[in-house]
Amino acid sequence: MKSVNVAIIGSGVVGSAYINQLKNLTSSIGFKVIYLARSSKEALFSKDYSPVDLSTYKSAASQPVLSLSDLNEFLKNSGKPTILVDNTSNETIANFYPNFIKSGISIATPNKKAFSSDISVWNEIFESSKTGGLVGHEATVGAGLPIIEPLNDLVLTGDKIDKIEGIFSGTLSYIFNEFSTTDGSNNTKFSDVVKVAKDLGYTEPDPRDDLNGLDVARKVTILARISGLNVESPTSFPVESLIPKALESVESADEFMEKLPNFDDEIQKIKDEAFAENKVLRFVGSVDLKTNKASVGIAKYGFDHPFASLKGSDNVVSIKSERYPNPLVIQGAGAGAEVTAHGVLADTIKIAQRIAI
Repeated sequence: MKSVNVAIIGSGVVGSAYINQLKNLTSSIGFKVIYLARSSKEALFSKDYSPVDLSTYKSAASQPVLSLSDLNEFLKNSGKPTILVDNTSNETIANFYPNFIKSGISIATPNKKAFSSDISVWNEIFESSKTGGLVGHEATVGAGLPIIEPLNDLVLTGDKIDKIEGIFSGTLSYIFNEFSTTDGSNNTKFSDVVKVAKDLGYTEPDPRDDLNGLDVARKVTILARISGLNVESPTSFPVESLIPKALESVESADEFMEKLPNFDDEIQKIKDEAFAENKVLRFVGSVDLKTNKASVGIAKYGFDHPFASLKGSDNVVSIKSERYPNPLVIQGAGAGAEVTAHGVLADTIKIAQRIAI
């Protein structure tokens, strides 16, 4: 049986789902986990590269984590092709990817930081991957939704992308699907929907981390770069924040939630104006290759538009190109531990199929 070595960083919500899926995987390729960082301090590994037992990793005796440079050396000398699976959102780890890749170590990750921060990191990663390790980051945009690979295929085969438009945040999808509907009897206040989303666990502990639009901006940055628009960073184009300016600096999430109802009238007015035009509000990210512009913010869509009929926390992306003048539309669950882990595991398998020996 062909096999690869695997190193896993992170066993939180997504990480534990990934480990469970990998443990139960049936494959013609062997996946030998030689390093598993349970947290930022604890790791499981052996100097002789004995495999980590995934059935007991939560309770097994651990050691201090290796520094990134020591981990690089450890994996480089493992004697087998190796895939590093980073299930964190840690920027320091993300910025170290080029070093791993130059050492021949492949990367599979949902971590958006490396692919959406300064464009120099993006360039170094993919320049290094030409001669070093491979890179899989499908889960950085759509979790388990196939967005990056189809877009890459279009670009690599010579198609010209005209426009990408999408609802890329499961949290904001839920909020706007509940708040702005085609049913005029819906009088739900924006702050009430945010509260329900927070209570359901759809938002970050501090909802401002969702409402500031930066997560969507990171995903738009990634898609723009794949499409050929060299966006410098997620803050180099217009990003509309849903946080009232007066609440940007409040100290706690509790205080923010307490004061948010005071600003319901502002967004209610925009919603009412849209409904009068037979339209709903959605929070979208857009990449327009004809104008060379990217943007993130509230947009209006007619009741018959696919974005208007979205339900729950689903994500949707529309890709319009020369070959697809009627846009290619991809829709489904774009958030959640299981689907994100599935996206990362799929990348792990695809990489292994190319490098296993």
